[in-house]
Amino acid sequence: MLNILWPIFIVISYIYALFSGNLQNVNNGIFESASSAVELTLTFFGTITLWCGIMQIAKDSSLSKNFAKVLKPFIKFLFPDIDENDSVHEEISLNIIANILGLGNASTPLGLKAMESLQEKNPKKNTLTNSMAMLVLINTASMQLIPTTVIAIRSSLHSENPTSIIFSVWVATACAAFAAILAAKIFIKLGK
Repeated sequence: MLNILWPIFIVISYIYALFSGNLQNVNNGIFESASSAVELTLTFFGTITLWCGIMQIAKDSSLSKNFAKVLKPFIKFLFPDIDENDSVHEEISLNIIANILGLGNASTPLGLKAMESLQEKNPKKNTLTNSMAMLVLINTASMQLIPTTVIAIRSSLHSENPTSIIFSVWVATACAAFAAILAAKIFIKLGK
């Protein structure tokens, strides 16, 4: 659907700009946006590379096992059908920790690995299990202590205080995570 809508919007914008005499402004906007996109990509690339490296070190060391032990009761509550000695338990722990640290894009590979492991154990390959659905919800509405992506964006746009939004992010992500987990638990209970 978006493949149809975006070209229509672009054509309408150009036609309107042509008739209103703003074609030069549209062209300038395109090039300025492209330049900003490249700068933002480079900013994110450094941040993501750093945190992916740190998470790989945590995974290769005993640190990830210690994180998994700390999160064990929480993960047992969220994913009751996963055996606590299963390797997916540690993968989910690392994914949750990466999300809590606000690593968004850096946590994606960890989430994909955890989802792959859950899919291997899935008896119905074309249907999500409760654990798979919970993992998607946790990743979508995750609690963040350090919103690194938002801070990086605000910093790249020369904000005077890029970290001033931290308290608001804590409240918003805590509410979102609580609502998502509560809704999932209710729907899982109703589905049995």
